[in-house]
Amino acid sequence: MSNLGPHREGFRGLPNADDVYAYTTTGDQSKLFEPSVISFNKVSGNNPTVVINPDSKFQTIDGFGAAITGSTAYNLKQMTQEARDKFLKDTFDPDTGMGYSFIRISIGCSDFSLKDFTECDKEGIDNFALDSEDTDIIIPIIQQILKINPSVKIIATPWTPPIWMKVSDLSTLRRHNSFISGYLDPRLYQEYATYFVKYVQAMAKYNFHIYAITLQNEPLNKGNSASCFMGYEQQRDFIKTALGPQFAANNISTKIIIYDHNYNYDNIVTQEHYPVHIYDDAEANKYIDGAAYHAYGGFNTEMDYVTSKYPNKNLYFTEIAIGEWNYNFQGDLMWNTREIGIGTLNKGSKCAIMWNLLLDTNHGPYRPNGCSNSYGAVDVKVPGYSELIYRSHYYDMAHLSKVIKPDSIRLGTT
Repeated sequence: MSNLGPHREGFRGLPNADDVYAYTTTGDQSKLFEPSVISFNKVSGNNPTVVINPDSKFQTIDGFGAAITGSTAYNLKQMTQEARDKFLKDTFDPDTGMGYSFIRISIGCSDFSLKDFTECDKEGIDNFALDSEDTDIIIPIIQQILKINPSVKIIATPWTPPIWMKVSDLSTLRRHNSFISGYLDPRLYQEYATYFVKYVQAMAKYNFHIYAITLQNEPLNKGNSASCFMGYEQQRDFIKTALGPQFAANNISTKIIIYDHNYNYDNIVTQEHYPVHIYDDAEANKYIDGAAYHAYGGFNTEMDYVTSKYPNKNLYFTEIAIGEWNYNFQGDLMWNTREIGIGTLNKGSKCAIMWNLLLDTNHGPYRPNGCSNSYGAVDVKVPGYSELIYRSHYYDMAHLSKVIKPDSIRLGTT
C-alpha cells in the first residue's frame, strides 16, 4: 500500500474517549488525517471564537461519501481480498475508519462503466432485469460496504433511459438509437416510471434500500457517453403523471430528487432555476423531496435562491470530480473543503458526495465520449492493483464523515 494513505497509527495514540481532538490534513501532505488532542484552559487569547447557538437549527445531515461506479467496483475487485477488505473498512467503518456514510450508484451504465447498458435493453418493460455488471461487480461491493456500515445510504441515478424509450426530438418523436443524447419519449412515461419501480424492487431483493433516486444525471448535458436531455418541463410532467403516482401505488418510500446538475443550469436561459419551475406545479411538488446539484458550473449561492422560494424542500450535493485538468493536492483540498464541505452544508445541503471513489492510474475504466482524465478520490496503480494513491477528495470527505454523523443537525454559529 502507498504511504500516501491515512495515518492509521495516529488512532492508537488517542488517550481516551473523553478527550476532545482534531483531525488535521495539510496541503503539503506532512499530515494526513492526523488526530491530536485539544487542550482547553481559561487563558484568553487572540484566536477567533466560534459561538454555537443550539436554539438555531437547520437541516438534518444524511451523510458524506463517493460514487461506487462500475469502474470503482471493478477496480476494487481486481485488488486482493485482503487489500480490498482493508480499504473498504478504512473508508466506511464508522468506528475505526473514516465513516463514509453515503454512496451514489448508477441505474444502468454511467460514463464510468465497463460497457453501455440499461436494465431493460430489450424492448418491453417486462424484459427488465438487472445487468450482469450490477449483479456480478457492483452489488457484491455494496454488500461488503453495508456489512461494514449498515447505515450507509444509497442514492441511485440513471444516465440514460433504455434506448427504445428515447426519441431524437419532442416534435417528430423519431426514434433515437443511441445511448448519447436524445429525449425521453413522452408516450412512454408510464413504462419509464415502471422501470424505476422495478429497479427499486430488484435492489430490495438484495436487502438494499434505495434511499433516493434522481430522474436523470446532468439532465441538461446532451454530450456525455450516456445521456438524455430532460428539461424541467419533462421532469415535472413525468413526476406528476407517472413516477409519483406509481411510487405511491407501490408503497415505495424512496425519495424523488429532481435536477442533479450544475448551479448555472449549463447557461440555458430557459432552464434557469430549474427546480423552482417544477415546485411551482402543485401536483408534481407533492411527490418531490428536493433537488440535487453538481459544482462544474456556477456558484452554490443558487441553493440560496431555491431555498428562498421553497424553504420546505431539501437540497443535496451529489457530484464533483478532480482530474488532470487542474489538480493540486493543496489547492483542491482547500477549495473542496470551502466550497463543498463547508459551502454546501451552510447552504442547506443534507449531504456531500464526491464522484468516483476509486479509479486506476489510467483514469478508468471509462466509456468513449466520457471523461478520460479524471482522478478518483483514490487511485490504484496499474498493473498490479496493489498500490493506492490517496487524493485530496478522500480527505475532504473523511473530515466530514468522521465527525458529522448521519442524523446530526446543523446548528447556527456566530
